[in-house]
Amino acid sequence: MEISLKGKIAVITGASGQLGRVMAKTLASCGADIAAHYFKNKEKADEIVQDIINTGVRAIAVQADITDEASVNLMRDKIKKELGDPDIVVNNAVIQYQWTSVLEQSLGDFQSQFDSCVKSNVLTAKAFIPAMIEKGGGRFIGINTECSYLCNANSAAYASAKRGMDGLYKTLAKEVGKYNINVNQVAPGWTISERDRQNHTEIAPEYSSNVPLNRRGTDREIANAVLFLASDLSCFVTGVCIPVCGGTVML
Repeated sequence: MEISLKGKIAVITGASGQLGRVMAKTLASCGADIAAHYFKNKEKADEIVQDIINTGVRAIAVQADITDEASVNLMRDKIKKELGDPDIVVNNAVIQYQWTSVLEQSLGDFQSQFDSCVKSNVLTAKAFIPAMIEKGGGRFIGINTECSYLCNANSAAYASAKRGMDGLYKTLAKEVGKYNINVNQVAPGWTISERDRQNHTEIAPEYSSNVPLNRRGTDREIANAVLFLASDLSCFVTGVCIPVCGGTVML
């Protein structure tokens, strides 16, 4: 069986990041044209775009602050002008911060996580879903996390924001399903990425001992789940969050 996204246009936010770059290349390998979003790392985004173009599909790098409405709308307009209206949106970008306890975490960190996990998804929904409605369908995919279910100590800002994101996605799925738009999420565990391979930090026995499959997942395994949700194979799947974490979370 071949998964084909030929003729589709996909936006991946945070495409210059560790997981986003693999998602972008995976969807491109199945024929999708790619808008690779970045915030600051233009050099990496341009490199990813060139790699994708070399495979024979179209690709552009687009800069935006995903927590700012005007910036997101400028990104939308650039993508529409250069590629067309997207059929697939993958919301992967998130703001990084230093984890600590609820009592010690700054309110600014809680706000930044809300902005990047909830507000940004509202903004991309408002920016891209109207065109999906006009086109007669689409895929709106969010990257959640196992942390939103585990709620481990020191993860409150991240976990609470991602739980808010989950509520947003499930509500949105009910609102836009009638337009043939599927709204789903992928929840990765602690994932092996390019950085781990470079630093030889793939093995983490303390973490893996609590994973039923007894290992960390890989960036490609996360991207494969995103590919499934972006493809026609998932045409009757909406409102779900798929944990891709080796069984650490079971829903």
